[in-house]
Amino acid sequence: MDTSTLRKVFKAFQYRDFRLMWIGACTSSIGTWMQIVAQGWLIYRLSHSSFLLGLDQFLGGLPIFLFTLIGGVVADRVERRKILLISQYIQMASAAILTVLVATGVVQVWEILCLSFVSGLAQAFGGPAYSALIPTLVDREDMPNAIALNSIQFNLAVTIGPALAGVTLARLGEKWCFGLNALSFLAPIISLSIISARFLPEKSAESMFTSLMQGFRFIWHHGAMVGVIVLAFTMTFLSMPMRTYFPVFVKDIFHRGPETYGNLLSLMGVGSICGSLGVAGLGNIGKKGRFALTMLICLGAGISGFALSKFLPVSYAMLVLVGASMMAVFATVTSLVQLIVTNEMRGRVMSVYNFAFRGGMPMGNLATSWLVPAFTAPVVLSVNGFLLILVALYFLAVQRRVAAL
Repeated sequence: MDTSTLRKVFKAFQYRDFRLMWIGACTSSIGTWMQIVAQGWLIYRLSHSSFLLGLDQFLGGLPIFLFTLIGGVVADRVERRKILLISQYIQMASAAILTVLVATGVVQVWEILCLSFVSGLAQAFGGPAYSALIPTLVDREDMPNAIALNSIQFNLAVTIGPALAGVTLARLGEKWCFGLNALSFLAPIISLSIISARFLPEKSAESMFTSLMQGFRFIWHHGAMVGVIVLAFTMTFLSMPMRTYFPVFVKDIFHRGPETYGNLLSLMGVGSICGSLGVAGLGNIGKKGRFALTMLICLGAGISGFALSKFLPVSYAMLVLVGASMMAVFATVTSLVQLIVTNEMRGRVMSVYNFAFRGGMPMGNLATSWLVPAFTAPVVLSVNGFLLILVALYFLAVQRRVAAL
């Protein structure tokens, strides 16, 4: 890759504030993924219940479903850095409490579930503020690149975090994963404290409900955005449960240990980085909608292939495909929304988008937690992959507004 290509791929790094936020978020995400791996392993070790695995993910995402719309209004009314700082402090405290519970040997599954809900509540307000802040750190023409690079930091963390967690779990135990996650929140706290960007909202006498309805009206008047939001919910509802049930595949199908669990997540992260780099390199391309739907077909095929595979190397290959196509879809769809919305409406509109995007995760995990005990994880996830292909074909052939973007 030559120098000019590298500059194009990493163009948003020329902005100081974006670099600082990227580094802080990446460090914290590595810690978060260490905790996700350890938490899933701990719950399954304590309960051997696939239902509780899904319930944990549901409770972590439920506050986003309940409060993220309010969080979007707050993000358009309050300095966004302050919201993010409070969110980081709450998540740090939750990880620290879990560390103490595990280290003292008194942890119970219900305590883990409660802390997942608390962390989700912090994310319900921090998520819209973060989504609204990132695009304001770069010029408009570099926004798709910044969004793609933001996806890379998340997926770099998905690659490094699970790999570190697998080793840490095997040698030191779950408490170290949780403790390191608590420390990792110092990075975004420091970044947020030193960036120069500020969003100073105008004082408004409108009620929160009136402000929220303005966001809905903005979306409704941009008809294609309604389709994008429906698509966001559907793709996370059907795709994200796969990662939740990795412990089931590792223990019951491949009969391996925590290092294999970490490998599955890491390889999916490798694919995700490749997909994000590809989108970053493409820049502000045309026909984003058609590209996203094509990648959605690849995502569905990869999920079904992984679910039906009984051979670990094939499963690894499918996860690379899943990671690459998933991030290509997510980054492209997010760019579509960010390019349409104005900065004054960004918090509210992104909260509705996050409501759909993040809300699909707990709903999908809850539905899957009911279906897996009856039909097995491979059957349920392979059907999910097939349904994703059908959704993409519907938006390509029937409801064509998204494909036309």
